[in-house]
Amino acid sequence: MNVLLVAATTLEIKPFLDHFRQNVFERQEVDVLISGPGLMTATHSLTRQIGLKKPDLVIQAGIAGCFNKNMPLGSIVAVKQEVVADEGVVEEKKFKTLVDLKLVKGTQFPYKNGWLVNPNASKLIKGNGFKVVNGVTVNQITTDPRKAKEYVSRYKAVVESMEGAALHYVCLQSGISFLQLRGVSNYIGERNKAKWDFQKPIQNLNKALITMLEK
Repeated sequence: MNVLLVAATTLEIKPFLDHFRQNVFERQEVDVLISGPGLMTATHSLTRQIGLKKPDLVIQAGIAGCFNKNMPLGSIVAVKQEVVADEGVVEEKKFKTLVDLKLVKGTQFPYKNGWLVNPNASKLIKGNGFKVVNGVTVNQITTDPRKAKEYVSRYKAVVESMEGAALHYVCLQSGISFLQLRGVSNYIGERNKAKWDFQKPIQNLNKALITMLEK
């Protein structure tokens, strides 16, 4: 089985890479792609890599901000469905998505009720104990409490990233199984980096990756 592991930055999967250099996964052939941060770079990198070598499974791993302050920093979640939350226009003080504007059909593949849904998310993480959540992808990191409240209200969003929707869109269009795993590093709106925790989510995330691929 060929697995493509994707991360926005090397830092997010460094423990996995250190392990990978010294160990061989007996059942899987693993390729690694550092896509770079952001929606466009992730989409381009994924599309280009899949064109060169189509994997059986793509795993996107990285840290993320969290809307739910009851979820401990360091928690690992699997994202079931994604949407580009800030793609649209504000009209009459109300945000309208491309689906609202009828520029995109929310019921037409790869969309399902406006979402980019991973149909296999729960199956792929079975037995690992991760929560399955909704994710939003943004081009501008959310710092406005009103915007954060809107994303929770509209999408029931739990985590936010800048690359998740790229994974879902490209893999759905390409007919490839995929999984998005996120480690919670901070709460949305908190810009004091002293209150963020990079070490714990990266450690937990990479431990999960190694365990999954060794199985």
